Amino acid sequence: MTATQWARVRPTEATHLRRGAWYRVVKLTAVEVVLDVHGKQTSFPRQSLEILPERPKQWAVVPRPPRSPRLPTTWGERYGVCPNCRERARLEEHATSMRCPKCNGYFEIGWDNS
Repeated sequence: MTATQWARVRPTEATHLRRGAWYRVVKLTAVEVVLDVHGKQTSFPRQSLEILPERPKQWAVVPRPPRSPRLPTTWGERYGVCPNCRERARLEEHATSMRCPKCNGYFEIGWDNS
């Protein structure tokens, strides 16, 4: 594998990865993907991940998990994950882009990729 690829867990899968966060692919086989998760190489079944050839440049729109005490209830049924720093943030329903409160990056919102 020559180019860096990126992967995130599919919304229907339950893992310890942060929902909506993209991780660098270290190794890719027909059945397994090894991701760099905070400096540690971690294996996952390939079918449980969404894989892209380059790092996304849009906010990921993520459905709120059923039990999420750390997420403010005012955020509603969905929240965004910054494509640059993985910070979570409240989404304005009709916004097309927004600034990240942590890294100050300004990105489009991937409503069609949710």
